[in-house]
Amino acid sequence: MDKDFVKFPKLYRLKGPVIVTEKIDGTNACVVIDEQANIAAQSRTRFITPEKDNFGFARWVQDNSDELLDILGPGYHYGEWWGNGIQRNYGLKNKQFSPFNTSREYNTDLFRAVPVLYAGVWDTNMFDDLLTELKQYGSVAAYGFMNPEGIVIYDTQSGVGYKKTFDYDDTGKGGTRDEDGNVI
Repeated sequence: MDKDFVKFPKLYRLKGPVIVTEKIDGTNACVVIDEQANIAAQSRTRFITPEKDNFGFARWVQDNSDELLDILGPGYHYGEWWGNGIQRNYGLKNKQFSPFNTSREYNTDLFRAVPVLYAGVWDTNMFDDLLTELKQYGSVAAYGFMNPEGIVIYDTQSGVGYKKTFDYDDTGKGGTRDEDGNVI
């Protein structure tokens, strides 16, 4: 046989630990820092620069590079760039960066991680309850904003994230998209 052996992937139980965060409707962003303290910005699909930006994120990274280097350190720091002029706007006058990594403590006024709504065992009823609370009380990330997007369920065993949204959960977002995946 001229085929390579491919092991079947591990199956995880649906009762393992999960972290549920609010899904913020902005644009995917990442601060990239290498071992030599070089810093860059990227969107979901490409590196970006202040000259070829994505809603001003690359400019924000450049303007705050010293503080970002001190706080974050080397690695790929994925998050959501959201607020004024991006998707739902959240009633904000500015834009904010919210890293997805909720296991780190960020001691800064520059940004804050996406809000954790639940940490515990996989519980479908809990997910539904969290969505009900978001719908009733509004966004946790932007208090008083009554049109939140939904939740992200991160399975810590498999390292896989799942989303449940109020809009398009059954069909997905349609429409025309720009090169970063934003509906235009």
